[in-house]
Amino acid sequence: MTGTKVMVRLSIITSAFALLIASTVLPVRADDESIDIRSRQITHFKVGSDQTRFGEFEFMGGLELSSSSASLGGMSAIRLSEGRDNFLGVMDTGFWYAGRFERDEDGVLTGVTDFSVSPILDADGAASDEKWRFDAEGLVVRGDEVLVSFERDSRVDIYPAKAPGGSRPTGSLPLLIPLEEFRSNRGLETITVAPETSALAGAVVVVSERSLNTSGDIYAAILTGPSKGVFFVKRHAPYDITDGDFLPNGDLLLLERRFSMAEGIGMRIRRIDGSRLGPGNLVDGPVLLETDFGYQIDNMEGLDVTTDNQGQIFVTLVSDDNHSILQRNLILEFRYLGDAQ
Repeated sequence: MTGTKVMVRLSIITSAFALLIASTVLPVRADDESIDIRSRQITHFKVGSDQTRFGEFEFMGGLELSSSSASLGGMSAIRLSEGRDNFLGVMDTGFWYAGRFERDEDGVLTGVTDFSVSPILDADGAASDEKWRFDAEGLVVRGDEVLVSFERDSRVDIYPAKAPGGSRPTGSLPLLIPLEEFRSNRGLETITVAPETSALAGAVVVVSERSLNTSGDIYAAILTGPSKGVFFVKRHAPYDITDGDFLPNGDLLLLERRFSMAEGIGMRIRRIDGSRLGPGNLVDGPVLLETDFGYQIDNMEGLDVTTDNQGQIFVTLVSDDNHSILQRNLILEFRYLGDAQ
């Protein structure tokens, strides 16, 4: 569906987890505004190359999304449905977004339909255009709940999965990391849930972007379960952490980004041994993928790990365009070929 315009309804997401199956949407306002989304297929990950294998990753295709509407942009996290056809995410401007992927007979991404956005509400049921209040950076679905991590007004809020777009949070999780340790605009980025079969048995894990201790290591925490407590991730400058998710075996993939005026944007994915996650520990791991602007990347912010009905593992990435005409909204998909069961 290269270059095809898809009519998208700007609407309140009344069912986020159900949206991952089939949801009913209500209009944001009476005139039920619709916008155009254009999807351009990305068939090659490395610019000017037919290469598809990159270490333990096989590039499966991607999309560049654009729109004349200002409502598209700022996508900072994404989670796919069990069938990998639908998705839910948050924007760092304080919005939920959701939609459905179109795929060809080989499962390759060809477009996006039913894309919808709605404001994230606070405990008083109010939305706000003050970014510091709703700078949503991470999202994970846990049973019948959706957990959202916020960076500047540091917190993890809990929303009902049946209707997050029209609901106020039902509560919050204790952060365990002292609030004074969160650096300005470098706070919580990653929130994910460990597999039930792993050593952490479904525990919620958060990692900050670049909130550092006196040794220069990154603050992180296990928020729930018997192993809860603060741990640290080794930082390798100039990279900062933007998202992460667990592999089926309990190891953690971390998405990292670098940016400088001299070298531009870079992206990498690091694998952390899940058995090392625990209070007081300092964790590190091998880099599985590292790229620069010689590849189809931008400001990569979101990562999700999914498994199909054949047991194949996929990693989906999303970029945040910062609502800049110089940046792009990208969705990239890889098959993970490493040992992860």
